[in-house]
Amino acid sequence: MSRIMGAGTLLAICIACLGLFGIATFTVSRRTKEIGIRKVMGAGVGGVVGMLSRDFMLLVGIAFVLATPVAWWAMHNWLGNFAYHVPLDWWVFPVAGALAAAVAFLTVGVQCVKAALANPVESLRSE
Repeated sequence: MSRIMGAGTLLAICIACLGLFGIATFTVSRRTKEIGIRKVMGAGVGGVVGMLSRDFMLLVGIAFVLATPVAWWAMHNWLGNFAYHVPLDWWVFPVAGALAAAVAFLTVGVQCVKAALANPVESLRSE
């Protein structure tokens, strides 16, 4: 049962990363000209990556703030049904949020770095 749950969890994380990667790809392709103009005006790779990643990290932060009370309530009720109660530590939620933010940043970071390293002339030449 543990292996099945682990495989299902891994599959869910992979599907979520694919969705996040798709949204990042769409956002980068939509903002290609803006990235090219910023690079021509002197923006560095770090600035472009920070600009693109900030939007996604804000969404992950909002999701964390909304999901933490719901997850605490659900876990508290579920663990309360067992004969031997296990305490629910407070540090579990910040660790889970940090891991979610790290996975999101690594997923989005690939597209951000690729867009930041692209030649700005190619993105601006299409018009």
